Amino acid sequence: MNQSQTSQDKKFDVGGQAVMEGVMMRSPNATAVTVRRPDGTMVTKLTPFVPVKEKHPWMGKPFIRGIVNMCTMLYYGMNTLSDSTKMLGILDEEPSKFEKWLASKLGKGVDKIVMALAIILAVALSIGLFMALPAGLESVLKSAGMGPVGYTLLGGLLKVVLLLSYMFLVGFIPDIRRTFQYHGAEHKSVHCQESGRPLTPENAQSFSRLHPRCGTAFLLIVFVISILLFLVLNILLPINNFFLRFLFHLAMLPVVAGVSYEVLMGLAHSTSRTSCILRTPGMQMQRLTTREPDASMLEVAIVSVNVVLNGFPEGTPRTPEGWGIFHSYQESEPGYVFPAPETSVPTETES
Repeated sequence: MNQSQTSQDKKFDVGGQAVMEGVMMRSPNATAVTVRRPDGTMVTKLTPFVPVKEKHPWMGKPFIRGIVNMCTMLYYGMNTLSDSTKMLGILDEEPSKFEKWLASKLGKGVDKIVMALAIILAVALSIGLFMALPAGLESVLKSAGMGPVGYTLLGGLLKVVLLLSYMFLVGFIPDIRRTFQYHGAEHKSVHCQESGRPLTPENAQSFSRLHPRCGTAFLLIVFVISILLFLVLNILLPINNFFLRFLFHLAMLPVVAGVSYEVLMGLAHSTSRTSCILRTPGMQMQRLTTREPDASMLEVAIVSVNVVLNGFPEGTPRTPEGWGIFHSYQESEPGYVFPAPETSVPTETES
């Protein structure tokens, strides 16, 4: 899509992600990350990309696209978090003695190495909590003589309880709570953009902070689908060994992700009463991962929407890195004309 093309020219889903003090928005061909710096200015990074399904059409097929989407969102999500910290200028602060020591040992690529380690630890923790622990519980219950229906449902219930508990507890951390507010701003601005109303903080604030395409709802669907799938498989193919059971759960993850994505998209785009009822639990779970944003947060989200759909207005001031600088959301609107930079008039002595 040409960056000058607006959302009215072509209809598609705009998605996003909350980051530290900002919001990332994604269109089919670009991402825009906007953060609000301590001085009050908003800085935006626009990154065009070619969707993998255009390079490899088979990756856009139903069920396969869900697996691809999960992998790409993990990749882009971690990159976005890294970008947001750089854009905030936190990395420009004087590094600690430990950071200096680490840089001396690992070289210039220390940031990438630390990020890779963080991803590995996060994935390992997720696998341990949501796969190994439930699989272990199922094995214990099965050894105790419980039938496949009982131990599968209890193992699935443990996954859901762990997920809800984690979401509830992290919401008490001040920085995470602010990120949840930006998550709410992301949802409200997307709702406003989809409604066709002018994209302003006042209009966006009137919309719900819950959205049917949210990743939080996707997680709940993944858990429900996995419970149903493993219920059938445990009846047809019972596995006694814990390690085999754990590996089986791990191997089935792509299948669960592919099916869950199709369910999420189907429910999100349907207006039937049945779909509304089925997506209600996922919508309500978003109350744990979103908070009501203030007007300044909505401005940040709106700037990301405007830039990802229309590109930078002509004459947008830039940082040395090439990021756009905005003082209000109106400056990001298509057709906005930035005032020409003032030129000093030479005095008689200067001439």
